[in-house]
Amino acid sequence: MSERLQKFLARVGQGSRRQIEDWIRQGRITINGVPAQLGVSVNGAERIEIDGKPVQVRAFGQKRRVLAYYKPVGEVTSRSDPEGRPTIFEKLPILRDSRWIAVGRLDLNTQGLLLLTNDGELANRLMHPSSQIEREYAVRILGDIPLATLQQLQEGVPLEDGVARFDSIREAGGEGANHWYHVILREGRHREVRRLWESQGVAVSRLVRVRYGPIALRRGLHVGHWDELTEAQIDELRKAVGIAPEPRPEPVPRPDSRTKKPVRPNSPRRATPPRPHHSSDHR
Repeated sequence: MSERLQKFLARVGQGSRRQIEDWIRQGRITINGVPAQLGVSVNGAERIEIDGKPVQVRAFGQKRRVLAYYKPVGEVTSRSDPEGRPTIFEKLPILRDSRWIAVGRLDLNTQGLLLLTNDGELANRLMHPSSQIEREYAVRILGDIPLATLQQLQEGVPLEDGVARFDSIREAGGEGANHWYHVILREGRHREVRRLWESQGVAVSRLVRVRYGPIALRRGLHVGHWDELTEAQIDELRKAVGIAPEPRPEPVPRPDSRTKKPVRPNSPRRATPPRPHHSSDHR
């Protein structure tokens, strides 16, 4: 069975489909020594190389993994940084024959939930605007916000890259002059949450992403640490973007050591006397 090269490589964790399409245009991918073209199909028997490095065949059967990473302020969401700042990938577990793909980005001064996976197809679906995946943020604001401003932010505000809005805004308490709000939107534009507030003359003093689709930042998870999602949680993510969960093999029952051995036909079996009943027995 063959499939498009970009989907094939994304599925095994080499990158998102969008990234891989860019690499094809840049001539970074070859098939059997020939530069790949957009639209070409493969079946896994070919010799595929990215930047001269072969894609290992055993990667095609690897386990799908997703991490929920609590990104701290000061880390960049890229593999390397020309300014030498720490990146999110420095703390992640090492993968063999594939790599972690960040689902969207968080800017340098934003902390919170960042999903990472070795499944490029899943990453692509989670980031694609057509999936309409909710992103929820906790926002700390200095001062009171007029009701009219909150309504405007939900009706729509023109930004330099088009009209943007929050799907919902909910007050979440605060102390003194600081007020917390939880906002939800379904896009992943660059610095969109901050730019929406700034369009109304409101400065954001702290920004934390607390949920991405059905996955919420676990209470008690320390900054700079990560949780690995269970198969059930991954199925939730896949369902949220329209991917049917894969059937799993039925577990093979283990023999019970307490099961009585079969009695040989010729061996006499001693009768077991019935257990006397007592009124104090409770079943």
